Amino acid sequence: MEKKMTEQRLPSYGGQALIEGVLMRGANHVVASMRAPDGHIEVVHEELGGIYKSRIRNIPGLRGLISLWDSLGLGLRFLTISANIQTGEDEKIEGPEMVITMIISIVIAVLLFFLAPVWIAHWIESMTNLTQLGGNIIEGFLRLAIVLGYMVIVSRMEEIKRVFRYHGAEHKTINCFDNGLDVTLENVRTQSRLHPRCGTAFMVTVVLISIILFIVIGPFTKTLTSRLISRVLLIPVISGIAYEYIRWSARHLNNPLVKILIYPNLMVQKITTADPDDSMLECAISSFLTMLAYENGTMPIEVNKPIKATEYETIGSEKTIL
Repeated sequence: MEKKMTEQRLPSYGGQALIEGVLMRGANHVVASMRAPDGHIEVVHEELGGIYKSRIRNIPGLRGLISLWDSLGLGLRFLTISANIQTGEDEKIEGPEMVITMIISIVIAVLLFFLAPVWIAHWIESMTNLTQLGGNIIEGFLRLAIVLGYMVIVSRMEEIKRVFRYHGAEHKTINCFDNGLDVTLENVRTQSRLHPRCGTAFMVTVVLISIILFIVIGPFTKTLTSRLISRVLLIPVISGIAYEYIRWSARHLNNPLVKILIYPNLMVQKITTADPDDSMLECAISSFLTMLAYENGTMPIEVNKPIKATEYETIGSEKTIL
């Protein structure tokens, strides 16, 4: 068994599960490895630019918005690419079409996860003479129930079950690297499918922070209209705080208090991840090692050749949401 590198602090990377594949992102490059219907692994690479290299990515609070854009824009585009590989089509979502798709997705998410709980809680208040504080508390727990319920419902869909298995493969691969082990199939198999920087953790953290923040501003939002407006306007603020919290907690994982705080986030990942098979792990490893090679300027590589963690101990990269 390879020696674990506890004396080195390795850089961290992020990723996303795709349709029959995994995306991995570094500071400057993104790579997706997807299993084609004939069994081979299709690898797609892009160099990141624009907002990903701007000074905004280093500003606390604002960099959380970049992470949100990353999950929506970059993720949607590569989900389309992965779907095209499975169907043999060449559909593209870019330009105005991508903007419209993202706007529709954001509007639906805001209505379902932020505004619907406000309307329901306000109705309960009016029917029961509940105090505003009580209404805000009910609103918060309704929001949490809707998010968790949504995750449970989609996890029952057969297509999503496979995506969640690739999600587990992504986490196992990054955990292997984070733990200082050589990124090989044998080592990746043994890793946890849960990860503290997961996008699921980001969603749950957003909900929990919103519960606290909306209770605090309760006295200033007494009407239904003011509540609805405040919920929408504070989404960027809540997202920024959630991102910084996840970054902070990821840097203090050995702290007993942090272990308690992140426990709910890890448990929710039991819904959004599942154990992958070796073919799924191979996609995640291929994506991760190819991304690392681009980051380190060592392309081309043999993706089936074991890559030592020590070869990448000098790579610099921001911690990113998975």
